[in-house]
Amino acid sequence: MLIQLRQSLKQRLIMNKLWQWILDLFRTRYKLTVSYNDKFGDQDDKEYIVKKFKRQSENHISFIDNNGKLVEVRSVSGLHYRVEEL
Repeated sequence: MLIQLRQSLKQRLIMNKLWQWILDLFRTRYKLTVSYNDKFGDQDDKEYIVKKFKRQSENHISFIDNNGKLVEVRSVSGLHYRVEEL
């Protein structure tokens, strides 16, 4: 009985992961470029691939990156960022 329950849970987990993988194929991703000064294209720019934005404001942006990690970027003087749809 216990072995059957474990196998059933394992199969459910595999099916859930497969379903999430299929859904992720159709979700929109974004390329976020954050510049820490007024000029884009400098060496201080940082690029991220974003799955989902959590918060966007003038001084703070938080998002889920392509690896599933929560990333937050803050600036006292205001952020300069560019969002492109992939």
